[in-house]
Amino acid sequence: MNRQPIYLASGNTHKVSELQRLADADDLPVDIHSAREVGGMPEVVEDTGTFVGNATKKAVALLAQLPAGAWALADDSGICVDALGGAPGVESAYFAGPVGDDDANLQKLVTDMRHVSSAERGAHYVCVLQLAGPDGLTATFEGRCHGTLAIEPDGSGGFGYDPLFIPAGYSDTFGVLPAETKQALSHRARAWQELAAWMRRQPRG
Repeated sequence: MNRQPIYLASGNTHKVSELQRLADADDLPVDIHSAREVGGMPEVVEDTGTFVGNATKKAVALLAQLPAGAWALADDSGICVDALGGAPGVESAYFAGPVGDDDANLQKLVTDMRHVSSAERGAHYVCVLQLAGPDGLTATFEGRCHGTLAIEPDGSGGFGYDPLFIPAGYSDTFGVLPAETKQALSHRARAWQELAAWMRRQPRG
């Protein structure tokens, strides 16, 4: 059976590894590659103000430099905090400034939420996966994971805001919970489940 090459519109090795694990767990014949393998991501101004819009721009930009038959997959994701009116949202990767430093972003969120009560610390992760391929192939998939924010970061697992985020139904953050638990619950996992279901419906070569 042919394996479908999919290039992720990101240089984030965490996301490449996470999506490949999800594909393997679903027994999907796909190979997830980093954009670095094809010269890196072309410059894209993420100015649409929406997860779908930003993901679409990234997927289309990467597709233009891929080998024939390959697909581009863009991930635009972030954390939306109720008490901050949905911020940082689409600006999650640059919450603390244009450098995009995970530790600085996390610390800014801790600081901004310092005086918010436990009852008002609701938040949810959003992930939009945008697929683009030859002959105008496009498909959009979205996943969400609801929960609350801890007072202080806890654990070293995951990445980004994971040490602060407690998924609904749990008492520990994604920074503490096993990777297998996050793989089953995360916004990216849920978006991937939608994508995997779509792929199973496609004809296989």
